[in-house]
Amino acid sequence: MPIFHPIDEKDVTRAIVRSFLQQFEEYADSDVIVVGAGPSGLMAGRDLAAAGYKVLIVERNNYLGGGFWLGGYLMNKVTFRAPAHEVAAHLGIPLEQVQEGLYVADGPHACSKLIAAACDAGVKFANMTVFEDVVLREGQRVCGAVVNWTAVSALPRQITCVDPIALTARLLVDASGHEACVCQKLAERGLLEPLGEGGMWVERSEDLVVEHTGEAHPGLLVAGMATSTLYGLPRMGPTFGAMLLSGQRAAEVAQELLESEC
Repeated sequence: MPIFHPIDEKDVTRAIVRSFLQQFEEYADSDVIVVGAGPSGLMAGRDLAAAGYKVLIVERNNYLGGGFWLGGYLMNKVTFRAPAHEVAAHLGIPLEQVQEGLYVADGPHACSKLIAAACDAGVKFANMTVFEDVVLREGQRVCGAVVNWTAVSALPRQITCVDPIALTARLLVDASGHEACVCQKLAERGLLEPLGEGGMWVERSEDLVVEHTGEAHPGLLVAGMATSTLYGLPRMGPTFGAMLLSGQRAAEVAQELLESEC
């Protein structure tokens, strides 16, 4: 006796195409577009979606989480410094205290919990989608992202003239990590001046990242390691508390800005 309900291949294809295109059309205009599905981007998206905003996260890779699932030196353990362990615990991430103020977790488990929390809150994703440029309006305000399929860059040069498309939003969050790709695009136009990431200094870096998280340019917020690159802050390696708190802070600032528009 068959176990599964009889379904034809075309039905599977149609279900995928119909659902994807419906979602893509709906999120062509969002409240917030987050560039980068690392921990800070996931956290910001999760909090904003939970508050009722329409959030799309654009990710150039075919997976979510950035370096969060991998940890440091190909050892898939991640650490959290207090008080960020409270946020991690709230997400359901199992933690082991290794010394006062320092906690360790399995990277894949931590990453999967945060991804699930973002999905449960209502965040939608565009994977294999690379950020190429910003949408600018009057006064050089950022009003969206220009994107393309990631795979386009792997095509031979003679056939890579594939035009991107634009997605509009009330706010854009650069959570693209060390590259700070949105900030770098504004720098090309003389609208920002990224200072470049500093050397590693764990004790100072996490506080500074959270402190500097916020609006970097009208319509653009910066979060996570993109904050370090923009403001010349030190890096912190595979400790992820600042990524969670920076994502939270970005969501708080975004909500304040969105509410002020109403």
